[in-house]
Amino acid sequence: MTNVLKVNFESPETFRKPIETIQSVLDSGGVIAFPTDTFYGLGADPFNPEAISKIFRIKQRPADKPLLVLIHSVDQLNSLTEEITPLVKYLMGNFWPGSLTLLFKAAPGLPGELTAGTGKVGIRLPAHLFTVQLLERLGRPLTAPSANISGQPAPKAIWELANTLGGELDLLVDGGPTPGGQPSTILDATLDPPTLVREGAISQKDLKLILPNLTG
Repeated sequence: MTNVLKVNFESPETFRKPIETIQSVLDSGGVIAFPTDTFYGLGADPFNPEAISKIFRIKQRPADKPLLVLIHSVDQLNSLTEEITPLVKYLMGNFWPGSLTLLFKAAPGLPGELTAGTGKVGIRLPAHLFTVQLLERLGRPLTAPSANISGQPAPKAIWELANTLGGELDLLVDGGPTPGGQPSTILDATLDPPTLVREGAISQKDLKLILPNLTG
C-alpha cells in the first residue's frame, strides 16, 4: 500500500516536514488522496496534464467528465479563469466557502485534460477546515474528484483506500475521517440564465431563492 502521511495542523513544528513531502509529490506529477468536505479526494496539480491523465486512469473515469478544482482563496481564481462576472461574485458571496462548485470560463493555459475539452473549469472554495489549511499551506489549487473508481462508493476514511486505490496513488494524506454526505452542487454560471448541472448539498430550491431564472 502507498505511504500514509499523518498531518496535524494544530502543531506547527510537526506539519512543516509533511507539507514539504506533499509538495514534492505534487511537483513530480504525483497524485495524493486527501480529505475534503465530504469524502477523500484525489489531489494533483491542475496545471500538469500528465498528473491529470493519471487521475483519469486511476479512477477509470470517462474522458469527457472534467475534474473540479479546490482553492483556499478567491485570489487563486486568477490562475484558473480570466472572467469573474458580477453574477459569480454574487454567488461566491452567498455560498463560499461551502458546497457550491461554480463553472468558469477556463484560463487559456489550463490543460484540456482538466476541462475535458469543454473550455470550462469547475472551482470551489471548501468549508472543511483541514482541506482549507492544506491548500493554504501548499499555496496551490488542487484537483479533487472523489478517491474511488468511477461509480464505486467514495471513501470517508483513509483505511478504506487500502483495498481500492491504495496501491495506485503516490501518497495518502491522513487528516482523519470525513463527514460524507451529498456531493457539491454544480452550477454553470457562464450561461445566461445560469444552469444547474448537478444538484447536491445545495438544493435547486435554495438556489432559486436568489436565482429565480435558474434553469436545469
